[in-house]
Amino acid sequence: MKYRQLFFDLDHTLWDFEANSRQTLEELYFEMQLREKGVDDFDLFHKQYLLHNDKLWERYRNGYLKVDELRWKRMWLTLFDFKIANEPLAREMGVRFLDSLPTRKILFPFTFEILDYLVSKQYKLHLITNGFEVTQHSKLKYSGLDKYFGYVITSEGSNSLKPHKEIFDYAFQKTGAQPDESVMIGDTMDVDILGAMNAGIDQVHVNHLTKQVESINGKNPTYTVYSLKELEAIF
Repeated sequence: MKYRQLFFDLDHTLWDFEANSRQTLEELYFEMQLREKGVDDFDLFHKQYLLHNDKLWERYRNGYLKVDELRWKRMWLTLFDFKIANEPLAREMGVRFLDSLPTRKILFPFTFEILDYLVSKQYKLHLITNGFEVTQHSKLKYSGLDKYFGYVITSEGSNSLKPHKEIFDYAFQKTGAQPDESVMIGDTMDVDILGAMNAGIDQVHVNHLTKQVESINGKNPTYTVYSLKELEAIF
């Protein structure tokens, strides 16, 4: 068996960030009476939130933004799209969102089945995530995923971020895994897949959305799957 150590990404790969964030924002939308404050279209509000969140995360990964700013500015920018310039509201939403989001439990189809299958095959499973310690551990606990993973490597704990090689070096050091027996399984080409390439390990691109993706520096991922179920064919 070529691989022994499987490193998973969490958000957008196993834990459905879009569905969970939508559920959380919808709750906040009603609790904080955002319609009365001028947010007249929840679907558009959610769409704009995802857009700003992605852009701010990219700035955070590149070192242009601090984490505290990320947490409230994604709310502030989304409210601003509805001509609401209310920083205290944005900050309160940021706090309440992060309190509630990690308790959500929506996972991608076949998540439990594939993890049970991999454990039964005696693979060692770990996580490498750009999320924060407390938040990611809460997501794992509430969703029932925590029992599957030996080590949870976060950007906060490792002081590095995917796609930088350092977070993978830290993961190898913590887990005792060797690069030639390791593989990274994740959804984002320029974060998970590029990071694994930088670290010299094989990659599985989980393309849940069946998106057209560009190769990275002329290279394609070692494997591409469109459902977690398809991992059975590789492992």
